Amino acid sequence: MSDARTFSILMADKFDDEAIAALRELGHTVHADPEIGPDTMSDAIAACGAEVLAIRSTKVPGSVIENSSGLKLIIRGGAGYDNIDCEAAGKAGIAVCNTPGMNAVAVAESVFGHLINLDRRINEQTSDLKGGRWNKKEYAKARGLKGRKLLVVGMGSIGTEVVKRAQAFGMKVSAQSRLLREDTARALGIELIPYTRDALKDALGSMDVVSVHVASTPDTHELCGPGFFAAMKPGAYFINTSRGEIVDENELANAMKTKGIRAGLDVFQNQPSSKDTDWKPAIADMPGISLTHHIGASTDQAQIAVGEEVVRVVDTFAQTNKPLHVVNAQYLADLAAAE
Repeated sequence: MSDARTFSILMADKFDDEAIAALRELGHTVHADPEIGPDTMSDAIAACGAEVLAIRSTKVPGSVIENSSGLKLIIRGGAGYDNIDCEAAGKAGIAVCNTPGMNAVAVAESVFGHLINLDRRINEQTSDLKGGRWNKKEYAKARGLKGRKLLVVGMGSIGTEVVKRAQAFGMKVSAQSRLLREDTARALGIELIPYTRDALKDALGSMDVVSVHVASTPDTHELCGPGFFAAMKPGAYFINTSRGEIVDENELANAMKTKGIRAGLDVFQNQPSSKDTDWKPAIADMPGISLTHHIGASTDQAQIAVGEEVVRVVDTFAQTNKPLHVVNAQYLADLAAAE
């Protein structure tokens, strides 16, 4: 332990207090400011001489990386990392790491919050009752979830946790995944859909619920677009807790109008990077929609688990100079090859 390096760490999002304390106990200098945004990040990094930057949802653009020559490591507290310019980091020799699986249960729980809300129309009932309207007949029409068919698109740690909860509700689960093997799917008790867009569209027509859990990449950009929604079963429920860029919201709105699709969204196209601002998604006024503030991973349990993994990533790097869970390895390799 005595040979481990110590770093100046900037935590530019809200992290668990115990994680901050643990990093300080390891000898690191921690500067924690959850109010830092992309516009103030470069100055904050320079002011504290940060060598490690830890963020959650805050964006880290290439301009910040290019202006921060002292950075050695960027850690994303969570699984997705599309809010970081990984290419710019790789070209600068900075490893970008994530904390996969630490918030999977929290996100899966939020999926079922949206699903139950869509089925029982809880937010609509609450609004009516707050407005002094008792209209029980209108809401006594829920379908129920037992025996309904759920398609999970993307079977990473979050998708796997969604499957577990769906089966507890007695749902029939199918999944499409780039990596899941047929024998693993059988062991999980689910039907595996071939990994093609045509197979996905073929499956959509019989599904009562579709929940999307894929990373934001060029291949998945607006994956849920015209053909996707055209193939969905009329009246089905659509849930997205992954990334807003995966969904063409105009096409989703059209499907809600023409096919009676109901939607639960935790993420949105062009959502704000700031934590507190006036903003309203264009789709917000659609009837039959359930909306949350990209907080699917925001439970106390998930915050603790993410914080513990951030500490482990920093400690491993300090002792071995080897970053864990590197997500921009190819860019780092390209840099090494060019040198």
